[in-house]
Amino acid sequence: MAKVEIYTKAYCPFCTHALALLKSKAVDYTEIKIDGDMAMRSTMIERSNGSYTVPQIFINDDHVGGCDQLVALERSKQLDELLNA
Repeated sequence: MAKVEIYTKAYCPFCTHALALLKSKAVDYTEIKIDGDMAMRSTMIERSNGSYTVPQIFINDDHVGGCDQLVALERSKQLDELLNA
C-alpha cells in the first residue's frame, strides 16, 4: 500500500472531503495538521513547490496536489493505481 500524507487545517471543507475520499478507499494516511504551526506550513509549501492552500496531498512522496486533483484522479480511475503502486 502507498505512503499517503495530507497536510490539513481544521474547519477546511476541502480537507474534510479529501480525507473522506481516502477513508472510503480504506487507505492508511498520515494527517499533518498545520494550524498555527508555521514550520510545518513552510515545509508543506516547500514540498509542494509553492502551493500554500490546504489540503496538499502526497502519495509515495509525489505531490498529487489538492482536493480537486485527488477527486480528478478518482474520477479518471487513476487513484487506485497510485494507491496500490
